Amino acid sequence: MSELADWFRRHVARTSDAPIGLEIARAEGVWLLTTDGRRYLDFVAGIGVSALGHGHPAVLTAIDAQARRHLHVMVYGEYVIEPQVRLAARLAQALPAPLSRVYFTNSGAEAIEGALKAARKFTRRHKTIAFDGAYHGDTLAALALSGNPAFRAPFEPLPGPVEHLPFGDERALDAIDATVAAVFIEPVQAEGGVRVPSAGFMRALREYCDRVGALLVFDEVLTGFARTGKLFAFEHFGVVPDIIVLAKALGGGLPLGAFVARDEIQSVLAHDPALGHITTFGGHPLSCAAGLASLDTIVQDGLARRAEAAGAALREELARWIGDGIVAVRGLGLLVGIEFANPALARRFTAETIANGVIVNWTLNEDRVVRIAPPLVVSDDELDAGVQAMAAALETARRGGKSDG
Repeated sequence: MSELADWFRRHVARTSDAPIGLEIARAEGVWLLTTDGRRYLDFVAGIGVSALGHGHPAVLTAIDAQARRHLHVMVYGEYVIEPQVRLAARLAQALPAPLSRVYFTNSGAEAIEGALKAARKFTRRHKTIAFDGAYHGDTLAALALSGNPAFRAPFEPLPGPVEHLPFGDERALDAIDATVAAVFIEPVQAEGGVRVPSAGFMRALREYCDRVGALLVFDEVLTGFARTGKLFAFEHFGVVPDIIVLAKALGGGLPLGAFVARDEIQSVLAHDPALGHITTFGGHPLSCAAGLASLDTIVQDGLARRAEAAGAALREELARWIGDGIVAVRGLGLLVGIEFANPALARRFTAETIANGVIVNWTLNEDRVVRIAPPLVVSDDELDAGVQAMAAALETARRGGKSDG
C-alpha cells in the first residue's frame, strides 16, 4: 500500500466500506491512468461530469485564461462576472422559451434545493410529488424527494410533505392536486435503473401540472448536455418543464450546478426578503468558463448526434447478451443500463469489468442494473475495446454465478 493510499484510508471520510480505491496519476480523454501503471477506460465519465472526457483542450484553455484574470471576487449575483453572464446567456439560448433566467449553484443537490424553495414561494404551497426510484441528491430536502426508502429511513423525519408515485404510471397522476407546489422528475431515471418513461406519460404529467397550477421540475443533472442523444433529455418527449435543474457536465469538469426557470418564478427569491437564496461559490468564474467552453464544444462538434448513434450501436451489441442472467438492455444515447437477474451477478460483473480495465457501476436505487455512460467523445475503437472487456467479465461472472442459484 502506498503512503497516499494509507492516508486515504485513515483520513478521508468514507462513503462506503469498499471504495474502488484506484490511485489516479492522471487522466487523458476517456482513459484513467493509475500510479501502478494501469490504464482504465472510464465508462462512467466521472458519474456524468466528464462529457468531453478528461483534459479536453478547449476546457483547459478556458480554465487557464480565466485563472489568469481572477478567481472568486464576490458572492453570486452581486458583480458582473463575464464567464458567468456568458454561460447564463448561452444556456438561455440553448433552452426553449420561457426558460431564460439562470440561478447558478455549486452542485446538483443545491440546485434541487433552490428549485424547491422557488416552487414553494411561487405557488404558496408546500406539498411535493416525486417518484419511486428517483435520485435527486443527498441534502435533506433532496433526500426527501429521492425514491429509495432505504436511503431516507436513517435520516427521517425529512422535510415535507412529499408523496412518491410509481414512475411511468399515468393512473397514479391523479394524486397531483391543488395542494401540490411542484412535481420533481428525472426524464430518465439514471440511479433508478436507467428507466425511460413513455412520451404519453410525460405529456400527461405536463397536463396534470397545468390543470392544478403545480410546477413541473425536470432534474437533468445527469441527462443534460447531450448524454441521451439530445442536448436535453426533455426534447425526447415534447414537454417543456417550468424549472430545469442542471449540474455534472454543466461545469466542464469543475463543480457547477444551476436551476433555470422563467422570470416570474426566479424573481420570488430576490425579494420579501431580499437575498432569500444566496450562495458564496455558486457560479464560480472558473467553473463557468470551463462550462461555457464545454457547452460550445458539445454543440459545435455535434456530440448529441454522436451520442445517439453510438448509443444505439452499443445497445444493439449489448442486447445480444440477453439471457443466462441478463434480463434487459435499455437507455437513450450514451446512457445505457444492463439489467441482471440478481444483484450478486451485477456486482460480480462490475468487479470483473473493472479488473479488466473498464470502469462501470451499478445504480444506487436498482442494484440489479449496471450503468454505462462513457464520455461523449469516446471513439468506436474504444467502445469496441470496452465491450470486449465487458464480454469477458460477463463470462467470468456467469461462471461464478452458477453456484449461487
